[in-house]
Amino acid sequence: MVRPIVHDPMFLGLKSEPAGEADRQVITDLQDTLRANLDRCVGMAANMIGVRKRIIVFCAGPMQTVMINPEITSASGEYETEEGCLSLAGVRRTKRYRTITVSYQDAGFRTRTGTFSGFTAQIIQHEIDHCNGILI
Repeated sequence: MVRPIVHDPMFLGLKSEPAGEADRQVITDLQDTLRANLDRCVGMAANMIGVRKRIIVFCAGPMQTVMINPEITSASGEYETEEGCLSLAGVRRTKRYRTITVSYQDAGFRTRTGTFSGFTAQIIQHEIDHCNGILI
């Protein structure tokens, strides 16, 4: 189900709780909501649809990737960039890393580790920031 986008910075500034198998509907809703907003964004965190769970979804090419309880375990190549956010008006400067390694669970709740670089790494960092209550 497509859910409305949360714009309240007080809510978005709260840390998200770990997600579990009981949150499968949240994953589906997050995927549906991202699909409905692809003309304006490439990634979303669950708190953007009003659910404080550590779940992110993003597009890398035509594929949607789900990360449950993602944690960045290493990062290299710091740089400054500008980002926008579907939940916030305008564009802001922020620091990101060119390459990151992330530990997470996939949509089947299997533990995974992946290394990402470039724009995909930037999207993941933005969405994990949402999980941590960090707004750009």
